[in-house]
Amino acid sequence: MDAALLQWAVDTAAPGAEVVEVRGMRDGGSPWRVTYRANGATGSVVVRAGSPGDQELFDIEATALRLVSDPSAGVPAPRLLATRFPAPVDSAPVDSTPVGSAPVDGPAMLIERLPGSSRIPDTAPVSRLRALGAVVADLQAVRPPDHALPRRTRPIAGVDFAALRREQPSARPLLADAEKRIAALPVPGPFTGLVHGDLWQGNALWDGDRLTGLIDWDCAGVGPPGVDLGSLRCDAAICFGVEAAGEVLQGYGDADDVPYWDAVAALSTPPDMGWFVGALHGQGRTDLTRAVLVDRRDAFLEAALAAL
Repeated sequence: MDAALLQWAVDTAAPGAEVVEVRGMRDGGSPWRVTYRANGATGSVVVRAGSPGDQELFDIEATALRLVSDPSAGVPAPRLLATRFPAPVDSAPVDSTPVGSAPVDGPAMLIERLPGSSRIPDTAPVSRLRALGAVVADLQAVRPPDHALPRRTRPIAGVDFAALRREQPSARPLLADAEKRIAALPVPGPFTGLVHGDLWQGNALWDGDRLTGLIDWDCAGVGPPGVDLGSLRCDAAICFGVEAAGEVLQGYGDADDVPYWDAVAALSTPPDMGWFVGALHGQGRTDLTRAVLVDRRDAFLEAALAAL
């Protein structure tokens, strides 16, 4: 971790504290967990660091975290403690806090560290899946100001999954058929509520069966609840089998256009499940092979198309 960034993080979180440990939380890199000791007690914060091209994503995450920081929102999420952005050329460093003056190469964010784990159980955790479905309704109750966040019509909007399908000639015909059918339909609204935009079990922290927080908000936006519901249902299906998707909907309640959003979520995956395999292995599900994920994703998509 960059020494200047580390100094900024510690000076902002606990001026004068001693650094105890810095640990990369994703493949040995950002986000970083910084543990410190001050006045005989230890504490820790999370530092997210990016490249200059990540500025928009950091702006989105910061905006979303500020929106859900109001306790009345009812959405468990970490508090945004500070942000720091690169200075424009020939300008002084831009810093949201008065602490520190060393320039940074890319945007950085200091976030509260919440208790809990995002590891995914081997068997379907019914209470957790229902709790995640319920939190989608809480997200929708948060109404971002006009133009504060981008409009979202699918999960993980920053990845062009259609391009990935074109680049893989062996992509399954099922995906091509689903893409054509979805493209022929209007996107159902409303576009008024907050969506997380990358809502799956790996972005949820749990202390037992208590949801302590949703993390990684850089895909957030304004959109229908189906964006998040479909994402959660697809995730449940590929982790535990198609029947597990029903528990998410049970937690949410009555929802519109479920087959449409299920199909959209299934199309928001790599054709061969690509990096999803590694992401799930990183959450403890090393039993999920590429073949299993593809079969389960396709079964989920087939069910959606049959009901569409």
